[in-house]
Amino acid sequence: MRRRRRENETTSLSFLDCICCGFGGIILLLVITKMFEPVRLSENIEQSQDSLALIETQLEDVISEVQSLQAESEELSNIITSQEDEVERVNIRFAQISSTFSDNQVTARILSETAGQLAQAKQSLSNEMQDLLERQELMDNKVIGGIPVDSEYIIFIIDTSGSMRRYAWDRVERQIRETLEIYPQIQGIQVLNDMGDYLFRSYRNEWIPDTPGGRESIINALRNWNSFSNSSPQEGILAAVNTFNDNEKNISIFVYSDDFATGSINSVVQEVARRNVSSQDATPLVRIHAVAFPVYYEVTGGELLTAARFAILMRELCQRNGGTFVALPVI
Repeated sequence: MRRRRRENETTSLSFLDCICCGFGGIILLLVITKMFEPVRLSENIEQSQDSLALIETQLEDVISEVQSLQAESEELSNIITSQEDEVERVNIRFAQISSTFSDNQVTARILSETAGQLAQAKQSLSNEMQDLLERQELMDNKVIGGIPVDSEYIIFIIDTSGSMRRYAWDRVERQIRETLEIYPQIQGIQVLNDMGDYLFRSYRNEWIPDTPGGRESIINALRNWNSFSNSSPQEGILAAVNTFNDNEKNISIFVYSDDFATGSINSVVQEVARRNVSSQDATPLVRIHAVAFPVYYEVTGGELLTAARFAILMRELCQRNGGTFVALPVI
């Protein structure tokens, strides 16, 4: 029994020895392996440092190249901006040249048309110049159609009776226009009928300012002017003399009528002479002109009737008061 126990112990020790030897080998291998690791790490560090230096060098090269590209980009941007400015200047200059060329074409066309118009005007200029010279000569003499045109103020006294309204009103308007044309610029105008009634009541006892618009307003108002008339210019003449006489003003009265139906010729002449006289030198204060319309002569086929009385009255008044009597011809 004892011999058997010893066998078992011998076997157990051998197994332990083997195990210990195995572990010892493993430990020895580990020790050997660890001894060479610092050398490998040092080599890796050196390699990493070399790589890092190479990378830094390459990075510097890249940065330098980027900076160079940025400088080239700025230079190109400046060149592009300069080229754009130059293009804009060229476009502006081109637009100016185009506009000038277009204006020159228009100017040439206008000049051509004007030259043609001047050529046509030149053909009719001689006759018109002759008329203008004659008219200027009359203006220099301050007489047109025998009527002095030195007045600064004009008063129209118009017969508004039925015969004038019916048969002579268009000629009245035309005569007023023609009379105003020989006075291109005056200080004032007034319009009364043969009874002394005003065309514009708002200008009663006042002068109507002489303007182109004012003259046209007078013509337009005449077309619808209906006022009672007794076919005698006495009242209108006396009203005008009493209201507007002035030693400091050159005033003319124009009487438009076709007859003198009531009243005495002699009494009218004397009354006008009494009132229309200057206290300074006994000359007429207001110049009196008259225009006789041949209404009765045309309507009656040659009879004068009261038209002859108007002609006699106004010729005497015009002669005594520095004016002119005009009898219109039969149309």
